[in-house]
Amino acid sequence: MSDPVLRLTGIEKVYNPGAPNEVHVLRGADLTLVRGEVVAMVAPSGAGKSTLLHIAGLLDKPDAGRVEIGGEDVGALPDRRRTAIRRGALGFVYQFHHLLPEFSALENITLPQLANGTPRRQAEERAMALLGSVGVAERAHHRPAALSGGEQQRVAFCRAMANSPRVLLADEPTGNLDPETSDRVFDALMRLVRDTGLSALIATHNLELAARMDRRVRLESGRLVAID
Repeated sequence: MSDPVLRLTGIEKVYNPGAPNEVHVLRGADLTLVRGEVVAMVAPSGAGKSTLLHIAGLLDKPDAGRVEIGGEDVGALPDRRRTAIRRGALGFVYQFHHLLPEFSALENITLPQLANGTPRRQAEERAMALLGSVGVAERAHHRPAALSGGEQQRVAFCRAMANSPRVLLADEPTGNLDPETSDRVFDALMRLVRDTGLSALIATHNLELAARMDRRVRLESGRLVAID
């Protein structure tokens, strides 16, 4: 088996510890993601999938457990180092696109690269290549409000891929779209992932989409369980 690009070991997360409304969301969740693998995480709303993705993406810290990216234990690193890893090694896609409304599609993909030190011309060339790969290159200079929902989400995928991450984390990336658009947008996402060879952990409640991924796990009682 390939070396893991992301490994979660014994992840626990408790909200309001010790209080009457204490919620134990994660109870020793384990996951190993290898290069090129696309894993579906299936869970109902409120089960903790967003919490797990935030911990995997270094947006939150677990109360216990270990987070490794590329074999490095990143849980105890200083915030500045965690931010650098998050910016360079991880890409995020959410149910809502969260594109910056005052910037064009091209600019939304260029800006993360500029923040990471990429020269503007190189950043714009990569942005155009990404937009072309998901079939919206002709919309490059349109602002988000001028794009359809499916186009907005495809631009969001490109933004997540802008800095060539090793791991893509997606939280219900097609959950805000109608079934037909969802299917087209998911195809675009999978092409991006397969063409770049990166790994992806995709949270979804859509079992048909989950069945098209390499492996499926279910978040159940705070732990991840393999689905046959």
